[in-house]
Amino acid sequence: MLARLIEFSLAQRLLIAALTLALIAAGWQAFSGLPIDAFPDISPTQVKLILKAPGMTPEEVETRVVAPIEMELLGIPRQRVLRSMAKYAIADLTIDFEEGTDVYWARQQVAERFANVGGLLPEGVEGGLAPIATPLSDLFMFTIEGGDLDLAARRRLLDWTLRPMLRTIPGVADVNVLGGRAEAVAVVPRAAAMAQAGLHAADLRDAIE
Repeated sequence: MLARLIEFSLAQRLLIAALTLALIAAGWQAFSGLPIDAFPDISPTQVKLILKAPGMTPEEVETRVVAPIEMELLGIPRQRVLRSMAKYAIADLTIDFEEGTDVYWARQQVAERFANVGGLLPEGVEGGLAPIATPLSDLFMFTIEGGDLDLAARRRLLDWTLRPMLRTIPGVADVNVLGGRAEAVAVVPRAAAMAQAGLHAADLRDAIE
């Protein structure tokens, strides 16, 4: 069999040469397009909870927000490590799972436990599961300084211009806005005018919604 293969190769030199060149070209093309990570992702499956607690000190965040959530998250199957960090107006909880755990299953487990304790948190606390990312993901922070813009105008610029633009960039998992002065619209009904028009508070609420 080997002798026949050698004999065929010697008899079909041009064909063998063409096949060899084609194989080399295909191999080089595959090698050129091979993705190479400078830092391969060897991190375990991880789920993060990030919550905003406006006006709370780190001590208040720890006792009133982080502690109840940590108690509820204990005992999740395949959980390895549960750690948290309390900052001014921010609670950051990280749950590491065993290697090979499906990230969507892990997020579902955390979401169910968080839903059980969500109603017990102080009023004004908001947030939830962070986007799917790895510990090797880059985190960038920036501020808007100077100019004639006040705090409300800067917050409006972030919410309605910069944040939507940044979220359209490939590879950006999420954009969180902190600080500034968030604007709110207050509706003050005139009771006499509403009564004269035959309207009730429920009608006003339905119109706003």
